[in-house]
Amino acid sequence: MNFQQRLQSLWSLASRPFCPPLLATVSQMQMAVLPCLGLILLLWSQVPGVQAQEFQFGPCQVKGVVPQKLWEAFWAVKDTVQSQDNIRSVRLLQQEVLQNVSQENEMFSIRDSAHRRFLLFRRAFKQLDIEAALTKALGEVDILLTWMQQFYKL
Repeated sequence: MNFQQRLQSLWSLASRPFCPPLLATVSQMQMAVLPCLGLILLLWSQVPGVQAQEFQFGPCQVKGVVPQKLWEAFWAVKDTVQSQDNIRSVRLLQQEVLQNVSQENEMFSIRDSAHRRFLLFRRAFKQLDIEAALTKALGEVDILLTWMQQFYKL
């Protein structure tokens, strides 16, 4: 799969049937966070010669993921992004949100719990202006990466 095909496959995740309830509640400006995360995953999967992992998040599947390279890319931009974060009293993503989500939960419906957590996240996100929200979201990607590593035991 070439670079353009990978990019198209990442963008197609937003149009899959499982996403509309989630994406319908997110404004167009808030959707700007998705390209950032998509770009990180794309870059993560493009490193040649490195053993890659496959992540499965429900119906979403990302192949060719190299955790060490993703962490390196993240840390390269995190300090710059967080230096622009002037709102220290708000955290969009708490570590506790992902703490109890495990592979065992894949067998059970956790839709209501996930929806409540998303609403809390969205409420905090909507209180920020778009630039502050993007800065805060990118600055908290480490919480997501840590959970991904624990969830998939990388």
